[in-house]
Amino acid sequence: MTARTTPQPFQQPPHFGGVLRNYVNGQFVESGKCFDNINPVDGSLINQVSEASREMVDQAVMAAQAALAGEWAALSDNQRSALMHKVADGIEARFDEFVAAEMADTGKSLWQASNIDIPRGAANFRVFADLAKTRSSECFHTETADGQQALNYAVNKPLGVVAVIAPWNLPMLLLTWKLAPAMAVGNAVIAKPSEDTPATATLLAEVMHDAGVPAGAFNLVHGFGPDSAGEFLSQHKDIDAVTFTGESKTGSAIMKAAADNVKALSFELGGKNAAIIFDDADFDAAVEGTAKSVFTNGGQVCLCTERVYVQRPVFEKFVQALKQKAQALNIGWPQDPDTDMGPLISRAHQQKVLSYYQLAKDEGAKVVTGGGIPQFGDERDNGAFVEPTIFTGLAETARSVKEEVFGPVCHIAPFDTEEQAIAMANDSDYGLAATVWTTSLQRAHRVAPKMETGIVWVNTWYLRDLRTPFGGVKLSGIGREGGVHSLSFYSEPMNICIKLN
Repeated sequence: MTARTTPQPFQQPPHFGGVLRNYVNGQFVESGKCFDNINPVDGSLINQVSEASREMVDQAVMAAQAALAGEWAALSDNQRSALMHKVADGIEARFDEFVAAEMADTGKSLWQASNIDIPRGAANFRVFADLAKTRSSECFHTETADGQQALNYAVNKPLGVVAVIAPWNLPMLLLTWKLAPAMAVGNAVIAKPSEDTPATATLLAEVMHDAGVPAGAFNLVHGFGPDSAGEFLSQHKDIDAVTFTGESKTGSAIMKAAADNVKALSFELGGKNAAIIFDDADFDAAVEGTAKSVFTNGGQVCLCTERVYVQRPVFEKFVQALKQKAQALNIGWPQDPDTDMGPLISRAHQQKVLSYYQLAKDEGAKVVTGGGIPQFGDERDNGAFVEPTIFTGLAETARSVKEEVFGPVCHIAPFDTEEQAIAMANDSDYGLAATVWTTSLQRAHRVAPKMETGIVWVNTWYLRDLRTPFGGVKLSGIGREGGVHSLSFYSEPMNICIKLN
């Protein structure tokens, strides 16, 4: 891999030196207690963030309830849709600020922030606004044996107050992926971004405010999980639903906290995703696609590949080709247009990933490339960088093969038969995504449905249609999001029966 050495200190947005505030009932407020927001590129302080108190969370819930009984509830579907489009326009009007904020918080590249994260954030509002405005509902003409007739139809009502707890890996994209459909169908929301990535959520609150979203319809609280905003939201008796993306352990804790009040839950959790490369695959395309699926965003995407299974005739060739891809990656400053990979989200996460690198070695892995920390000789040595890493030689029972690392790493193992590949890929507690590489149409249709995952890509990776169902099985989550599936989760169908005779 290539570590770029030209010092390019990160350019922070000019107003980021102050305190990032909470947004409750249409006002930006501080709690008096703050925490630091650290740049993962060089370890510098970006700004401080006001941590919401339990009382502030209570105020946000009451504001949301008031919005549901007032101006927000009075809006028609068309009016809400127009407002969501205005929010999307507001994001695009401040595009450079959002990109800079996303890069500062995460260290991700300028290309990714400006081509994926922020554009998708705006697109989410437009897509779900249009879907909510045009969706249909059920209607049945009923006739009974004794001659009664009735018209039965369904109306979709918002769930109520929805807590949206978002992760740090794709802060803007995944926050709006949940916010947009929840608000498009009329819910009032309380958003809690990750404590590691508070900036774009704060900018979004400014956009919501300027767009004229009624007070209380959108609220933002900053904080942590236990004994902080995350726990206050998941335990709150007046929260009607919790939607969360993040670690499986955290999802389990939220589920337990929400159980007493029987809240609606939607979780997109962890993954230990597998790629299967058959010997008839387009070799170059499989190498290129697998490199993207392993190393994109430093492996910090729930859909990234950590287990690679290659049919034996092309195994050694594939290992060497993927090694060359990993070693050619430019690791550097986020704003450098040649940067392929930035740092991990934090020094704490860096230590977690490095501990798995060491575990793999202790378990007997062969290090094909990487396995350590790149050295720069500048401020980046204070950051959270790790090397893109490839291992081989581990047993399928090894912890580092079974447990999610969430870093730029994969283990490559050979297989002989189609049945063996399917069995190895499915032998996991997780079930989020899989990729299959083959030029055989019959094999593609035969293997893909046998994957125990929520999504399977054939001869591609990360190609998404926002209308399709998205989610996982096993420890990878519950529920489905995307298109009408999101609208269904954030709505409560109600049957109305009208007697006709």
